[in-house]
Amino acid sequence: MPKELGRLQRLLDRGLRATADQWPAIRTAYGWVHQAARLLANHEAQPGAAIQGVYRALLAAMTAGRETLGVLAPAVDQFLKVTASYGPGLFHCYDVPDLPPTNNALEQCFGSVRYHERRATGRKRASPGLVVRGAVRLVAAVATRAQAFAGPDLQPTDLSAWTALRAQLARRQEARRAQRRFRHDPDAYLTALEHALCQPSLLA
Repeated sequence: MPKELGRLQRLLDRGLRATADQWPAIRTAYGWVHQAARLLANHEAQPGAAIQGVYRALLAAMTAGRETLGVLAPAVDQFLKVTASYGPGLFHCYDVPDLPPTNNALEQCFGSVRYHERRATGRKRASPGLVVRGAVRLVAAVATRAQAFAGPDLQPTDLSAWTALRAQLARRQEARRAQRRFRHDPDAYLTALEHALCQPSLLA
């Protein structure tokens, strides 16, 4: 064996001997994690209720056996805490067709839109337009990558929904203007607001 490999072998042996008492707990903890991953993968295509029942049994076993893990017990507590926070929506994907098990793809979509927005505007943060009109700009950014649209494709098919969406965007834009006016001159903004509130109602 080359001298360098021999030295590496001795270092590994020394490290394994020094941590030998920790390996049983690590094997147990990793066994639980891998078992959870296999259950959630659901290769047998079982219904959500079945997966939920088996998964709860695994969580109960983890809770009962956490004291045997020594210094890894807080890691089990963290796993149980995070699982409890995601629990209510964790099993719907097994019963709803085409529902992805995670929102990773959605987050990647948002991240891609933010990236292209920064490239186009030079801003490090999200532009005000994306914040105010994100409900339509995000959809437009994603849809236009999939296909090209002609003029007739953009014609509204539901005028009431289109009008409601326009009104919602107008309200958000007006709220953005009010914030800008307040930041520019807080005293004048508050004075005008107080004046408007103190105006007597006009009789019809």
